[in-house]
Amino acid sequence: MKEKNNLLAPLSILAGAIVLSVIIFSLVWKSAKSADQTITVTGSAKRQIVSDFGIQRVTLQATAPDRKTAYQTLVQQLPIALKYLEKKSFTKDQIEVFGINGYPVYQVAANGVVTQNVSHYVYSQRIDISSPDVKKIKELSLSMSSLVEQGLNINVEQPEYLYTKIDDLKIEIQAEAARNAMDRAAKIAASTGRTLGPLRSARMGVIQITPRNSNTVSDYGINDMTSIEKDVTAVVSASFKID
Repeated sequence: MKEKNNLLAPLSILAGAIVLSVIIFSLVWKSAKSADQTITVTGSAKRQIVSDFGIQRVTLQATAPDRKTAYQTLVQQLPIALKYLEKKSFTKDQIEVFGINGYPVYQVAANGVVTQNVSHYVYSQRIDISSPDVKKIKELSLSMSSLVEQGLNINVEQPEYLYTKIDDLKIEIQAEAARNAMDRAAKIAASTGRTLGPLRSARMGVIQITPRNSNTVSDYGINDMTSIEKDVTAVVSASFKID
């Protein structure tokens, strides 16, 4: 009986130590688990912009059976085009005339094989017209094709509309998207009785520059140059510690 009592005390101490260890381990595990908890949210921001620079590209072209005639025909077209642009109040510094390009087009035999015989020659010359007056560029894009009535063989490309301060805007809008992500994370944490901790990681999404009110998106980003009025959208994915 005495031996039994002698064993009881060490066993009680051992059992108490085990229980205490379990409690301590549980508290440490819960604390560590809580410390590792994070919340990941996506924030976004959108700005509306109006293009402040426009470019209109046109190409004059001439075709003739011989090289000389094709070249001469093309050369005669340029003064007519420049006079038209002057009439539309475009200055010389807004007009860039590129060099003349020419190439032969070879005849194709009945069996589809290209021969060494020249069918005709094609000569072309590009003109770029640029202006901060985007409405003026738009009007030019709609009217310049009328030069065909004066005998010009002209190809008028779709105008390009740019926003020259886009680099600064990208920085601003990404910062707005990051703040939006933090606000969302704080509201979610508060709804569960938690508080938002420091930022753990953040990933910037690609910038989407689209026509106004467009829903088009791309994994590689969009840089619309076809519209004067645009939407710029930024997305940021951020992870925060929650306490």
